[in-house]
Amino acid sequence: MTVKESEAKIAGYVLAGGGSTRFGRDKALVEVGGTPMLERMVELLRRVTKEVKIVAGPSKYAKFGVTMVEDHWPGEGPLGGIVTALEDAARSPARPEWNLILSCDMPFLTRDWLAFLSERAGRSKAQVVFPHSASGPEPLCACWQTAATAKLRTGFESGVRKVTEGIALLRAEVLDEADWKRFDGAGRLFWNMNTAEDYEEARRIVDAELK
Repeated sequence: MTVKESEAKIAGYVLAGGGSTRFGRDKALVEVGGTPMLERMVELLRRVTKEVKIVAGPSKYAKFGVTMVEDHWPGEGPLGGIVTALEDAARSPARPEWNLILSCDMPFLTRDWLAFLSERAGRSKAQVVFPHSASGPEPLCACWQTAATAKLRTGFESGVRKVTEGIALLRAEVLDEADWKRFDGAGRLFWNMNTAEDYEEARRIVDAELK
């Protein structure tokens, strides 16, 4: 399947509804390389998927000019945002087969990796396709099948909150180092910004690359 063919079957969503409590401020709005992280993630997804939306609080990021999907369970963690995205996809007239869902705090993701992940999902018999890095599962950089919406919602309503526990309810395909290593020459493909120190390090790296 070519990237263009996969675009027609996959939608993109950025999760930006987190409280950023450990970070200390809204990480979606901090700038890396002179661009707000949320804008960086939206533009990255636009290079891989046909449609991109933001899952967050109502009108919180309207200035970015991207369709907003209100998180049904604000404050309940990223799994609620994922279920919200999948339910939006299920209601969409286009009803994409797959959804590439990313957190807003991963500054070193690349278009080539996301294109590979999307293409792999398009050929998969699983309901979720996600990478497993040296740090463990990376479920906030994953492709989720729209048809898995009901099962994931049922799990969420029964009390499941961890994304990895949600994945355990589905047929999953795991992409290990043999799949993603070629896209990760610098060893930071899945690096995310959990703290202010992480942000300063990411900004330093990107600024140095831009010089």
